[in-house]
Amino acid sequence: MEPGPRKRIFTRMNAHDPSMKADLAQLHYGDGEFVVLKPGKFVLCAVTGVRIPLESLRYWSPIAQEAYAGPAQALQRWQELNGGGDAKS
Repeated sequence: MEPGPRKRIFTRMNAHDPSMKADLAQLHYGDGEFVVLKPGKFVLCAVTGVRIPLESLRYWSPIAQEAYAGPAQALQRWQELNGGGDAKS
């Protein structure tokens, strides 16, 4: 007996996908450090939604309690939260 047709399994790349949430960490962001509230492998950038592995996390806001993929995203969000003003003032 020959096996039936193979079914393709598609993986969704979506923040609302339950399989993705299994590795999504929950953190409390402090000044210069963060505390892991729920273990996981990554957090999501608040600006782009890209996955940030915990070992690569360098940018976050303790006030907004958000993580950022890099300095450009952190600056963009800071400007959004502060009325689009100049970061130097």
